[in-house]
Amino acid sequence: MSEAEIVPDSEHRGLVARLPGRFRDLALLARFDRPIGWWLLFWPCAWGVWLTGAGPRLSLIAWLLVGAIAMRGAGCVYNDLVDADLDARVARTANRPVASGRVSKRLAWAWLGALCLVGLAVLVQLRWQAQLVALASVVLVAAYPFMKRITWWPQAWLGLVFSWGLLVGWSALRSDHWDAVGALYLGTVCWVIGYDTIYALQDREDDALVGIRSSALRLGARVRGGVAAFYGLAVMAWALGFWLLRPDWVALLTLVPAGLHLAWQVATLDPADAGSPLQRFRANRLTGALVAAACFVVGNA
Repeated sequence: MSEAEIVPDSEHRGLVARLPGRFRDLALLARFDRPIGWWLLFWPCAWGVWLTGAGPRLSLIAWLLVGAIAMRGAGCVYNDLVDADLDARVARTANRPVASGRVSKRLAWAWLGALCLVGLAVLVQLRWQAQLVALASVVLVAAYPFMKRITWWPQAWLGLVFSWGLLVGWSALRSDHWDAVGALYLGTVCWVIGYDTIYALQDREDDALVGIRSSALRLGARVRGGVAAFYGLAVMAWALGFWLLRPDWVALLTLVPAGLHLAWQVATLDPADAGSPLQRFRANRLTGALVAAACFVVGNA
């Protein structure tokens, strides 16, 4: 891939671009300029809350949104600390604040601690059952940056992490129907594997040279079929979860818009086009919103 074809890791747009240099680098380190990450972390939290049948619960939703922004930022900082040497060898990530040396590791650790304090402030707003569920994810989060070194499927580990909010949102209000929640969690893991495989298409050449493993590399020429399979499994598992919670065929129709949107992603994905993977990856913000609407209807209708 030529330098002109490389999609930048940060686009330096909006409010982040107007910040003074050091503050801008800290914002970039937490990926505040790329909100798609915290949207993808937040949506499963909203699914869990709205499926409980407790109504909009906008205050709880707002706290979970703040938590998603802070903890996604903390995860990015931690990931960049662990991967600084690898990032420096990949064209798309070489200019990241830690990899480039603009932010010292000492300052990055301090920034990580500050973001975790925001997460702690959100945690104490939840009932104790949800607090325990949220804390149980720490081991998964800590291990994630190392997965690309030991498995071809780090996307599956990311799926376990980015789907965890579903369990937190549900346990914040209810402690029953774990069979239904488990099916929905499995479906969300498959969804994450699908969209993060699309994201990983951007780095296939550099990853192969540096020795980073990914599902995009493992699937090779079959990547579109692989993404289609994971998206299909996601929709089927979500449908099973809905059925276990509310055995009504009409309820399953609420998943049709999300299913069609995922099908559109696969049909229009061009792995050879530098911009296509990032555009299809970002489109999953809408997928999350469509599933959120389905969860609200199934839980509260």
